[in-house]
Amino acid sequence: MGGWQYRISPFSPLSKQYFASSSSSERSNDSSNDDILSSSSSRNGSSGSSRGSKGSTNPSQKPAKQPGTLPPDWDENPDLNISAFSELPSSNFGVNQHMLINDEFKEALRQILWQFRAPIRYAFAYGSGVFPQSGSGSISPSILHPHPSPAISTVQKGEGKMIDFIFGVSYTQHWHSLNLQQHRGHYSAAGYLRSYLVSRIQDNWGAGVYFNPFVTVNGTLIKYGVVNLDTLCRDLSEWDTMYLAGRLQKPVKILRDDPRVRLANQINLLSAVRTALLLLPPKFSERELYSSIAGLSYMGDPRMSFGAENQDKVANIVRHQLPNFRRLYAPLIENLPNVSFTDAKCASPDWMDDPEANVNLAQDMDPKKRGNMVRRLPKSFRSKLYFQYQSKFQIPQMEFNKMLEETSDADPTRVRKQQGGAFEQRIAGDEQQSLTKEVSASLQRTIKWPSYSQSLKGPVTAGVAKSWRYLKEKWQKNREGRIRAQSSTKGKQEKETEKSK
Repeated sequence: MGGWQYRISPFSPLSKQYFASSSSSERSNDSSNDDILSSSSSRNGSSGSSRGSKGSTNPSQKPAKQPGTLPPDWDENPDLNISAFSELPSSNFGVNQHMLINDEFKEALRQILWQFRAPIRYAFAYGSGVFPQSGSGSISPSILHPHPSPAISTVQKGEGKMIDFIFGVSYTQHWHSLNLQQHRGHYSAAGYLRSYLVSRIQDNWGAGVYFNPFVTVNGTLIKYGVVNLDTLCRDLSEWDTMYLAGRLQKPVKILRDDPRVRLANQINLLSAVRTALLLLPPKFSERELYSSIAGLSYMGDPRMSFGAENQDKVANIVRHQLPNFRRLYAPLIENLPNVSFTDAKCASPDWMDDPEANVNLAQDMDPKKRGNMVRRLPKSFRSKLYFQYQSKFQIPQMEFNKMLEETSDADPTRVRKQQGGAFEQRIAGDEQQSLTKEVSASLQRTIKWPSYSQSLKGPVTAGVAKSWRYLKEKWQKNREGRIRAQSSTKGKQEKETEKSK
């Protein structure tokens, strides 16, 4: 597949401002590209909301290239050792990752970060405490914030949902050493093991994340996970566990940015699109695409099997965050050579910000192009898919090993063109039901054990009481989701009955 070239998406004037912003993240690690967006939105009368302005053109039109155009095939040999935003492939690279939220709410989240003296290089907030995943929910007194800021109370509409954070840090032991001195109460009895053993528990067990749940910072109940930046970038670029890559495949609010993570996450997002395309037919809806992407990280997640997650979670996420999914993925879709928007609704000035729009797309099913997609899947996940098909096609081990050596990315001195060969084309040309089965099995092999072992780590890192409390909260949300779904189904049936009378 010829790699996509980063063109400014022609969706709206706001989108053009969004993808043209260049160096705000360089000026301050805490100043994300959405600050530029917010100011431009305010001038257009949106007051920092996530609504865009009018005046888009048809996305099928190819606009003139802008100054931030990327070189072709940027994702083939990315340098994940960069240290400055100026080293990214383009000045506007990856700003699609920054979601717009209410300014006051954003500031309240950032103030929480400033309560940690240990250095946080990268941070994002995620989950239903930041982005709604259902139309309504019950107030849970057990997790109401003690003294939240007015912005948090307003955004959460009094529901008191715990806010989830991920902190990316450079040196795990040093970070925990400082944090244990300042916030010993955030840790369970594991804190008595001191920073060395705490960091070993984090890095060597599960998915490499250490969670402290149900802690109060700035009057707000939060859960924060700590991850080493190397672990985070490896998961984003290679999908060795998909534990954090899966979270970042859905809209999150980045509060502190890092150039390495931004580059790795753009690879992650592009990989999510390619994987979803392998699971989809030639023609599909936008909601089907985003549901496929959002559902990737839940394949093999033990929480889904144990009833600790709402079975309608993926549908809820996509339904209530559709404009954010567009903001995240539309620039990538627009610049891939084998998929495009085909819906006439895309000519409407407001379609990008219309939560009710569900436009149509089409992909090229040419085996060569789809074989290139297979070749460009993340290394760890791709190897699992290859092994699945080695068994299915009964390829002799020596022949298979030779083929793996020829497609290896291990030698940094060899710059390879990531073109799919006969094996990749055979995978991509497999019957759709069989391809879906093998891709799903590879995802489960990637996700299941890291997610399961991370869950087992919970009672050690969070303590038995907090882990049990967290599990009960999940079960309650799952039960409420089922009740809402049953009520909705019953209401639809009653309406159909009324119409038939």
